[in-house]
Amino acid sequence: MKFGILFAGQGAQQAGMGLDFLSDPLFKETIDQASQACGLDLPEIWKNDRGQLDETRYVQPALVAFEYGIWQMLVRDTDLPVCGLAGLSLGEYGALLASGCLTWPAGLALVADRGEYMQLDSEKTASGMLALTKPDLPGLEDFLRAKQAAGQAVYLANYNSPKQVVLAGEKQLLPELGQEIADRKLAKRAIPLDVAGAFHTPLYQTASRKMGQRLKGEVFNAGTYPVISNSTCQPFAKEDLAKILEVQLMVPTHFDACVKGLLDLGMTASLEIGPGHALSAFAKQADKSLKTWQIGSLVEYQQFVEEEQNGFTK
Repeated sequence: MKFGILFAGQGAQQAGMGLDFLSDPLFKETIDQASQACGLDLPEIWKNDRGQLDETRYVQPALVAFEYGIWQMLVRDTDLPVCGLAGLSLGEYGALLASGCLTWPAGLALVADRGEYMQLDSEKTASGMLALTKPDLPGLEDFLRAKQAAGQAVYLANYNSPKQVVLAGEKQLLPELGQEIADRKLAKRAIPLDVAGAFHTPLYQTASRKMGQRLKGEVFNAGTYPVISNSTCQPFAKEDLAKILEVQLMVPTHFDACVKGLLDLGMTASLEIGPGHALSAFAKQADKSLKTWQIGSLVEYQQFVEEEQNGFTK
């Protein structure tokens, strides 16, 4: 069995996430380092008493730190045969930290700045996203090209799986677009997503430029495991990291291709780190034979470690 490790992205966060792990000394030490690096009290943000998990500037460092803390525990407690890593959008930073391509905790300070830049762009334009199930991809891409030629800011932002893509753009355009897509039978359903903005589109050019400046002088490493890029659909290379992370903010994600890349590396099982199971579902759509696990709570963590110690024979 070879594992592909999947790191959840923004939108997966849940109030109270991570709090049950704080009893573990290694996890708590990791989160203390994270809080200091980004100047935030991350466990307080996890509680979500003030709705901070709905704000991009807070949720990005909060989610990545949570995922990296779980990874540190896995390294300590298990001996998983890992073939590669991938994350969806923000989750790529969890994967890059886990592989060692980004250093800890400096890499989390980078995430906090990314969240701030994206928050500012989100506040400039009211934008949103629609998940489209069972899309007619060629027809949909032609449809959106025509809309863009007519001056509408609408784009395909996420290629999540063979059965789901996500359209993003100015919020006022989305209801009518969703109806037109349904009428033309370009997708089975159009589902509005509760997101902070139209991430991975040209609406985030300013954030992308700021990120490019911020990445200058950052220390990058080759990494212990290959990390498949959402943007290039290839493993990150040390020399390309800065440029890819800069443009990542305004180009589509291709998580479907990341899963294929992990399958090509020999993945026969996936472990999703972070709340929820969306990435496991996307991976399963690519290969129904894939065995999937998720860790978003301490109970799930303990169950997974027990299964690993028993050789996954249960």
